Amino acid sequence: MANNYPNIIFTEEVMREGMQIESASIPSEDKVELLNALSQTGLQNIVVGSFVSPKYTPQMKRIEEVLANFKPEEGVTYLAMIPNERGMERARAFSPPLTLSRGKGSPRTSCHQCDIFTRRNYNRSQMKEMSSWVKTIASAKEKGATEAGIGTNATFGSNFLGDFSVDVSWTFLKKQHELWDAAGIKVTSVSVGDPMGWVHPNKVEELFTRIKRHWPDVKEFRAHLHNSRGMAITSAYTAIKTLDSSDTLRMEGTLGGVGGCPYCGNGQATGMMPTEDFMHMLEGMGIETGVNMDKLIECVWLLERILGRQAWGHVSRAGPRPMTKERLFSANAPFVETLEQAKHFMYGPALYEGGITPWTEAIDSPYLERLDKGQPIYDLNGNWPWQEDFFPKVADLRAEGVVVNNKGEVAA
Repeated sequence: MANNYPNIIFTEEVMREGMQIESASIPSEDKVELLNALSQTGLQNIVVGSFVSPKYTPQMKRIEEVLANFKPEEGVTYLAMIPNERGMERARAFSPPLTLSRGKGSPRTSCHQCDIFTRRNYNRSQMKEMSSWVKTIASAKEKGATEAGIGTNATFGSNFLGDFSVDVSWTFLKKQHELWDAAGIKVTSVSVGDPMGWVHPNKVEELFTRIKRHWPDVKEFRAHLHNSRGMAITSAYTAIKTLDSSDTLRMEGTLGGVGGCPYCGNGQATGMMPTEDFMHMLEGMGIETGVNMDKLIECVWLLERILGRQAWGHVSRAGPRPMTKERLFSANAPFVETLEQAKHFMYGPALYEGGITPWTEAIDSPYLERLDKGQPIYDLNGNWPWQEDFFPKVADLRAEGVVVNNKGEVAA
């Protein structure tokens, strides 16, 4: 991966994290249509939903119906949230195409830093979560495990208890690390979660830097970030820049940035990192995604039609940066004012025909001429535009009567 960036493994969560906060009356056929469209975008990992009790999450009541009718795409890993053995029994009927990962992988310990949130969400206390650590480690030792993971949730703060400093998060992680060390099992992965949208780039940088400095064996990082306060994608960028090519970074997002948890107090405002914005950022950083942005944006528009409202992302509204000559906007496009007109980046100039054009004649520019000829817009190793007559020069200062020194600099 370019520029010493970590290996990024992204998982799309709109069918679970997104739909769990939306109306339970969304038809299964709409969800099937969306899942089929997502499968065609190039996304590698897609969570299809949750095998949970419909009593508390009625939005997932018809997950079997969705899975029975969608068309799996070869090369896509389909996952599901499976909280217990009852959920696993239901999920087994759909494997394949589902990859059943519950209980697989390295053993791990974790807990919520917000005791209130875990009581509201899972009907169990932080103390109950931590009480499982010793048994988890003992079982791992008995089974011959050589590697393990540690983690916290509500890592950065709580709507119910307030801010959690990096020192608090570090201490929770360090206490777990010490127990695994005592058992002679190497800690190689760390996860952080942010269900209530308290994440901040400074905290991610400080925590991940500290982990890399003190625990060089940790090579896998997971960050599950919500976007209640607009910090998810900037924090994701910080995570990428803090890690390096020896690391793996696992992240999740949702199409359109929708999603949330009814237990955290923010509802649909919780959101997540918009998948389309994240992929657009990665491509701008020179990181190959394998994702077709046009298809991904069309999925956002499909999602908005299903929900009956606008999603939270940005690229689906303004379009990706037009990086090729064919995708550049017309210099003579009239005023583009509405969100519907802005979709001309996908559907063409018919969307803005008849708009206001205040200029008196067609816009022309020597830059457009260079573009048409296939010449660089700015010729850094040549004369354009630096040596052209219109480009300001020291001689022009002299002509205005400004005294310049013998280095050609303006005199003080």
